Amino acid sequence: MNRTDSRETAADLAADAALLEIAEGLGLSTLLDRASPFTHHEVMAAADVPESGATAFLDALLCAGLVERGEDPHHFLPCSDMADRRYAAGYLSWALNANRPYIDNATSFLREPAAAGAQYQRDGRRVAVSSRWIGSYGFYPGVISEITGRKPRRIVDLGAGAGGLLIHLLTALPDSTGLALDLSAAACEEAERAARRAEVGDRLEVVNRSIESLVEDHSPVRDADVVHAGFVMHDVVSRPDVLDGVLRACRASIADGGCLVVTDAVPYVADPRERSFSALFTYLHSSSMDVRLPPEEEWRAAFGRAGFSDVTCTPLRMPGSRMFVAAG
Repeated sequence: MNRTDSRETAADLAADAALLEIAEGLGLSTLLDRASPFTHHEVMAAADVPESGATAFLDALLCAGLVERGEDPHHFLPCSDMADRRYAAGYLSWALNANRPYIDNATSFLREPAAAGAQYQRDGRRVAVSSRWIGSYGFYPGVISEITGRKPRRIVDLGAGAGGLLIHLLTALPDSTGLALDLSAAACEEAERAARRAEVGDRLEVVNRSIESLVEDHSPVRDADVVHAGFVMHDVVSRPDVLDGVLRACRASIADGGCLVVTDAVPYVADPRERSFSALFTYLHSSSMDVRLPPEEEWRAAFGRAGFSDVTCTPLRMPGSRMFVAAG
């Protein structure tokens, strides 16, 4: 790609990210995710805006190529490469919008990180949305393939958030049950609602607890065939006794032949494909979130201390992300 092409790509990416964030804020993502056409009136109803406002935004989406007219000129369809464009936009949204407080107050975080951390907080919705967009291709496909291929009877997701991954797995595995554990009461409530909408509520248990609580009470992970933890284990790395306790709880409680799947990041990856985003991800976590990302060898050592004898590490599409599968 020459420099001119790079500049044009940057402009397109910036426009896609802004328009898709506006669509998310207007409540239109459900329309843009579905395969069936939607109407101008559905846009008005979903966004709760007048006809003129819906027309103006639809015109912008049409011009950008994010939506197309259907066979009926009053019907609209998302573009065929919507998933690709949203995935790419996710990186820009995460880097510049979800982490805006850290960028705007970089000096404060470098001078007095604890005080700055208490004063400047990220918008949880922006973090969740951009992470979901990145995860759609960046790490979820690899995790889903790994877990569904094992055909587990019981799946536990630690730090499950609103339960999206676990609900997807239960939909794909109709004979499986699951448990979603998360510290956020609001996320747990949304997980319960989402499970009912997806008609898997009778197979999903939601537990409002911290991951650290597993050190004292193993019951949420007991008899699980697969325990998954996505980008949450690094939150306890600074307390090795807690990390070791959580990993031991999983090792002691999983069913025979079961495994622990940890999706997380390693720091400052030098590979040319990964180095830029890995540098930003590592820096923001260490300077603004007080989170130190362990290198691969530290992850392996922690799994070994917990009693896991078979550990594999697979790079995922998101730069710096890794999937560790610990068994044995």
